[in-house]
Amino acid sequence: MVWKTCLLITCQSPPHRAQGMKNGNKMTSSSIMMLISVLFFVLVTPTSDAAYLEQQWCVADEQTPDDVLQLAMDWACGIGGADCRMIQPNKSCYLPNTVRDHASYAFNSYWQKLKNYGGSCYFNAAAIVTDLNPSHGSCHFESLP
Repeated sequence: MVWKTCLLITCQSPPHRAQGMKNGNKMTSSSIMMLISVLFFVLVTPTSDAAYLEQQWCVADEQTPDDVLQLAMDWACGIGGADCRMIQPNKSCYLPNTVRDHASYAFNSYWQKLKNYGGSCYFNAAAIVTDLNPSHGSCHFESLP
């Protein structure tokens, strides 16, 4: 094994190495320099935990009829256990007062609560997963890892 001294960008072989090994040393020096460059880039690149977590929401599918959405929302807010308090009159997510908007809130509430425990964003094909945040105004749609 050949030990080298590397400072910043310059790597040098020990002086006792034979001249015939220069090509091998260049390959090794190049490999070490590449490794140092990659490590430097990784260590100095700013990151946050959020960069690794893709945020997703469960919303009503635009193509689903309102009567189907209503049935699915009734299930989500009832047996499903979604927190539907914010889509009640005078609450932050009541407006716009449409079945589609209320269903989106209910579907997302259910899915965020149960997605890590086997819950799905399906609702009999009435919902889809999106990476576009559906929050609006003072109405906040939760997104959990």
